[in-house]
Amino acid sequence: MKTRVAMIFGGKSVEHEVSVITGIQAIMSMNTDKYDVIPVYMTKKNEMYVGEDIGKIESYRDIDGLLKRSHRVIMINNGENVELISFPPKKFGKNTEIAIDVAFPLVHGTNVEDGAFQGFLKTLGIPFVGCDVTASAIGMDKYIMKAVLKENDVPVLDAKVFRLSDYEDVDGLVGKIENSFGYPVIVKPLNLGSSVGINVAKSRVELVGAIDDAFRYATKIIVEHAITNLREINCSVLGDENEAIASECEEPMHTEDILSYEDKYVSNAKGSGQKGMASVARKIPADLTPQKREEVRELAVKAFKMLGCNGVSRIDFMIDEDNGKLYFNEINTIPGSLAFYLWEPVGIPYKELLDRMIGLALKRVRTEESITFTFDTNILNSASFGGQKGGKLQ
Repeated sequence: MKTRVAMIFGGKSVEHEVSVITGIQAIMSMNTDKYDVIPVYMTKKNEMYVGEDIGKIESYRDIDGLLKRSHRVIMINNGENVELISFPPKKFGKNTEIAIDVAFPLVHGTNVEDGAFQGFLKTLGIPFVGCDVTASAIGMDKYIMKAVLKENDVPVLDAKVFRLSDYEDVDGLVGKIENSFGYPVIVKPLNLGSSVGINVAKSRVELVGAIDDAFRYATKIIVEHAITNLREINCSVLGDENEAIASECEEPMHTEDILSYEDKYVSNAKGSGQKGMASVARKIPADLTPQKREEVRELAVKAFKMLGCNGVSRIDFMIDEDNGKLYFNEINTIPGSLAFYLWEPVGIPYKELLDRMIGLALKRVRTEESITFTFDTNILNSASFGGQKGGKLQ
């Protein structure tokens, strides 16, 4: 009997469109001899839809039309099964009822990649692919992530976090940044990916603009020194917190100081069809010495394990060409295109990569099932609350 996999993409995120591309790519590469694939599209309101055209990229040129000929569903726990069922239920005619064995989130960004959606799946009791709630949340919060890695001897650049209350006094905020870092600095939303809202500032005027842009997308921003003579190197990792392997390394090419959203998705869109991140101009393998390549790959695996990741992540590194130092930059717990283009050079085709990710999800379930999550006592039988005002629990 085939395993029924709900491939879920889209969602309430500024990276919604990127997620659609990632989702369709994965659906097209699944092993249909082994899996029953159920494409599930989440709108920007996080409403779920299924239907014959949900898994076809050309349908997303007219999303309103697509939704009209598709069926809205909700995910519920129905005893021993988790199902996708029609919502609202039809009074006449047949309702949709699709039992699923595994959920495969192919989503990017805030509200869907940051542990929120993973928590929903966890509560329903459905096995799901990728990082768990904690790792997803830490991986999205750039400051907490740096703190965890720094504590475990992974080199990161020092950074400071600023909040909306700091934004009320922009001059004071700018002064704090100048006193801490000088110029140039890089300003980022605390919890976004795909280079959205990220800017390098080399002057006070540019810094004010970068702060304004970052606060458009998040209630917290992170600021750190910007490396002037920078090389960006990326490496993907596959596995879990106990055992993991590294992919080939890449060096993405960019038109500005950093790899922008336009570099990733817009400038390469013409003629690239639905390739997403796979269409970015890049060097694979990256032009690194054997020693530096292994340093990157070993550090990628270490960071992946320290953050408690699962499935496939892509880790972005920075090399300061002035001194040769390597720094961890950030992790993408559900990378664009699932970074499949980094695994093919080391002998793992996309179909096998997806299969391994599902296997890791099922392995995690088996591990969790061996752990006790209940502790039976008679506390409720003997509890006394001392009248309406209640009593004190010791």
